[in-house]
Amino acid sequence: QVQLVESGGGLAQAGDSLRLSCAASGDTICLSYMGWYRQSPGKERELVAGINGGGSIYYAPSVKGRFTLSRDHDKKSHYLQMTTLKPEDTAVYYCNAGGAMCASDYWGQGTQITVAS
Repeated sequence: QVQLVESGGGLAQAGDSLRLSCAASGDTICLSYMGWYRQSPGKERELVAGINGGGSIYYAPSVKGRFTLSRDHDKKSHYLQMTTLKPEDTAVYYCNAGGAMCASDYWGQGTQITVAS
């Protein structure tokens, strides 16, 4: 089992920056991919950014150039640096991690980010 704990959400003004962190514990040796999702009221959960085992990173078009995903070398933590925040970035953000050798896909508890205009 893997546990993911998020931190770093909160209230921001448009144009501000925030950094989310996701710390993994437990059977982390199985982890290969990590990412961040978000969900706004009335919308489906969407992938914001993800990194695979080979280090390739995907960004959703809506955040490309503004958000940066990174992870520690030991793959036990990953981060989402968010800049130039917009009101439409308001959502609950979830960290996600997993791998072919993991028992399942894992999710953090979610953290609210609210961007005021």
